[in-house]
Amino acid sequence: MTAPSNSAARGRDVDELEIAPENGWNALYLDGEWVPAGDRELIDVENPATRTTVTRVPSGTEDDVDEAYAIAEGAQAEWAERPPQERAAIVSEACELLGEYADDLATLFAVECGGVQLKADFEIQLAQGTMDVGAGLAMRDGGRRKDSVTPGKENLLVREPAGVVGVITPWNFPLYLTSRVVAPAIALGNSVVLKPDENTPVTGGLVLAKAFEEAGLPDGILNVVPGYGHEIGDHFSGHSVPSVMSFTGSSEVGRGVGQRAVGSYTEPALELGGNNAHIVLEDADLERAIDAGAFGSFTHQGQECISINRHLVHESLYDEYVAGLADCAEQLPIGDPLEEETLVGPVINESQRDKIVGFVEESVASGATVETGGNHDGLFVEPTVLSDVTGDMPIACNEHFGPIAPVIPFESDEEAIQIANDTEYGLSGSVHSTDVARARDVADAMETGMVHINDQPLNDEPHIAFGGVGASGLGRYNDEWILETLTTLKWISIQREPREYPY
Repeated sequence: MTAPSNSAARGRDVDELEIAPENGWNALYLDGEWVPAGDRELIDVENPATRTTVTRVPSGTEDDVDEAYAIAEGAQAEWAERPPQERAAIVSEACELLGEYADDLATLFAVECGGVQLKADFEIQLAQGTMDVGAGLAMRDGGRRKDSVTPGKENLLVREPAGVVGVITPWNFPLYLTSRVVAPAIALGNSVVLKPDENTPVTGGLVLAKAFEEAGLPDGILNVVPGYGHEIGDHFSGHSVPSVMSFTGSSEVGRGVGQRAVGSYTEPALELGGNNAHIVLEDADLERAIDAGAFGSFTHQGQECISINRHLVHESLYDEYVAGLADCAEQLPIGDPLEEETLVGPVINESQRDKIVGFVEESVASGATVETGGNHDGLFVEPTVLSDVTGDMPIACNEHFGPIAPVIPFESDEEAIQIANDTEYGLSGSVHSTDVARARDVADAMETGMVHINDQPLNDEPHIAFGGVGASGLGRYNDEWILETLTTLKWISIQREPREYPY
């Protein structure tokens, strides 16, 4: 492993980057103002590669949450009355600003969530793509006319902004997973209160506040309250003001978020965990399947809900696949994400590392074999390939969220499908075969929201529906599907001619 650098932000302090507000990041963003921390507790934002503090942000309180929701509620109606092209233009300008700040953002990803340059490029592209699509939704209200069974009546179905949208986002792809809700919500005439994860309050929230502020967003439409989930999360997600509560994160936490939202008559939009299977049939192009498997398991240290969690490989290809995947894993450069050649950085924190390492150790004790990797240095976990894995081992039946590739053999397509579906999750998956029709049959039988043939599960496109089934969540994100969540459908009828009543 390459020793991590102790230099912050490639020679610059995070608070001095061009995208930072004048007072740095030590503030909440409420009603268009950067509110100083005052006597609030501070969150140390730590570089996972060095464990040094790169900045501090205030930890918001329940009173801050109340104030943010009140501000958003008061500002929303006037914003919704703005012409759609005006709303779209502001979102588009914020999108352009993200591109202008790309270098700063890459540095922030490295020091805040351990993201390497490749990951930064992906995330900026995804964030800009979802903002571009989101801006376009302003001109697509989805309203339509329907015929009536009553003579002389005209039926109109009109979409209106939902109102205030609460957003809770995770630490793994913080800018993108925030942008995909905030951008369309604002474009459609909603206001937003955002709580980014405490590990990534800058890239998960305050960065967007700065971009929208520069883009000219009116005060109160976007409010950002950083804070610890265990302190303000329940109050935030169960609040009476928002009409929509969007949460991206673990299934365990998401279940509670959804229950509290529904209890307040708030619509939940939940994108949760995954236990995604990468199925390699016996007629697959082996080299292609291995390349896809390595990318799907080790990108951003496996810290994506749509990463490959299990490699299911036909027994006739099993030994070759394991050897090829292990060879790929051994060649990946590990080190400080600020170094351009690094492809594998640190995992986010000690808790995440300990969970990953524990799953590996327990699985090895149950009979799994470490083909490569298996060690860690600080938060740097080696890309690891495990053979002799069974579906009931901890590394296979849990979402491990790390750079670990457990490989499970199977005898038939039916067995592969059975193993793939033997989980409460249903987010994504992939199937490799030179016979696309056969792969399609397997894909159709997989109980999951998304499947990718001759690719890997790590796919997202801003104009394609994204989401899962079961413990992987409720609803769909992106384009017209998020439009349905972020707007309310109203039926308006017009009786054009006198109607005859029975009395």
